[in-house]
Amino acid sequence: MEGIKNVLDRVLYWITVVLFALLVVVVVWQIFSRQVLGAPSTWTEEAARMTFVWLGLFAAAFVFGERGHIAVEFVARKFTAGGQRALAIVVQAILLGFAVLILIWGGALVVMNAWTQNLSALPVTLGQLYLALPVAGVLIAFYSVYHLRGQVRGLVLPYPEVSIEEVDAKMAGPVRGGDPAQESRLLHDDGSTEGRQGPRPAAGNDADEDGRSVKDEDGRPNTGQREA
Repeated sequence: MEGIKNVLDRVLYWITVVLFALLVVVVVWQIFSRQVLGAPSTWTEEAARMTFVWLGLFAAAFVFGERGHIAVEFVARKFTAGGQRALAIVVQAILLGFAVLILIWGGALVVMNAWTQNLSALPVTLGQLYLALPVAGVLIAFYSVYHLRGQVRGLVLPYPEVSIEEVDAKMAGPVRGGDPAQESRLLHDDGSTEGRQGPRPAAGNDADEDGRSVKDEDGRPNTGQREA
């Protein structure tokens, strides 16, 4: 099942990339034909609508497979580990039921009712536009079963914590090349004082490791004792 998910993730990734690029091209041509050529294209509006519907549903299924949708976890994290696991199983079961009843079964009924309704500017039917509903439902149902199987077997954390390494990786991008003081504070949040007192003097300077001058005012070596 893991291998099927990996292949499906890769296929969905490229489908969403192609659909997004196609949507951009269609919308740009619609604006160009209307504003520059003065002859608005008649097929671009319906093509953009159809592409947007398929892109939205396929992208939603892809993000669902990656567990990347927004989740409010404040209450869930108040439970014990067993409670969080049980809650995650219930949530996945609800999502599976939604995918089967609403997207697959309901979407199939809509497709059959609208399969013969032609679109005015495209050589496709309205039912082919709605075909994205049951297709996305099958994908979401598969991901729901995959995540539900992982939750039952305890292979997946119900609500995984964000690791320090992930936070550092996200913060390194905007901080690097920015404010050095902010970067120093982020790099030394462990309480160490290294890097907060400024750089130590390099070898050959007239100062020791603690920053004290090794020469007096007359340029003679400072031994720590002054002449009477």
